[in-house]
Amino acid sequence: MRFISRYAWAAASFLFWCAIAILLILSSGAHALFETRDEKLRSVKTVGIVSAVGDQFILARAGLTGLDNGSRHVPIASWGLDDLIVQEVGKALSVRFQVQPITYPRAAFATIQDSAVAAVNLVRDDPFKKLVRTEVSPQGLDAYIVITRAKANFGGSNRKVEGVGLITYSTVLESFGLLHALYEIRVFDGKTFDIIEKLAAGPSDDASSVRLAGPSLVLDGNFGEPDERLRRAIVDLLSRSLPSTLSDLHLVDHTR
Repeated sequence: MRFISRYAWAAASFLFWCAIAILLILSSGAHALFETRDEKLRSVKTVGIVSAVGDQFILARAGLTGLDNGSRHVPIASWGLDDLIVQEVGKALSVRFQVQPITYPRAAFATIQDSAVAAVNLVRDDPFKKLVRTEVSPQGLDAYIVITRAKANFGGSNRKVEGVGLITYSTVLESFGLLHALYEIRVFDGKTFDIIEKLAAGPSDDASSVRLAGPSLVLDGNFGEPDERLRRAIVDLLSRSLPSTLSDLHLVDHTR
């Protein structure tokens, strides 16, 4: 029995120190990851900006909708949201980087559906990597900033909304619209095309009972086709959220 007790104690001690060693290695690895991110950003001088967020306005319904629970896409390329995003992001980044104009097939970036936070992308190449490497011109910049649509669950349900749009919620007791401008930003290394950082834009500061994990605004009243009032509200959501998202990515100094 004494031999067994000593053996059990030795085994427990060995496992304990193994666990400590693993924790130290993981901690060191996480620290090294952040150091690598910051070091890569410090070496970036020239950047190009891709935006493929705002060519479609998505109208959706939730609540007591009967059979009408699908989504409808309305073209809004004339709103120029992607040009606005490139302009706003370029202005913010120009304080730190040399922002250079680039050309790219916007539709090709807009058709990719994978999210930056999808678990599957932790074990495979990011779906935008090939496009940045083969379809963006000029090549050879230090980094490329890619801004695309994001998805989020509506309220506590599994109903997802995406990109720029409006979801109308209606029940016996209440009815409202939730305007949203959901996007995510990736920072690609211009030499290796590996991702330096990626992040989906966070919720708006406006308090509401129903929130999305991204920029959104509760609206009262009935809404049909996208109009000038909705365009102005979307522009405001984007303009207010982009600075904080760029700051969270360490691309701009949040103290400015």
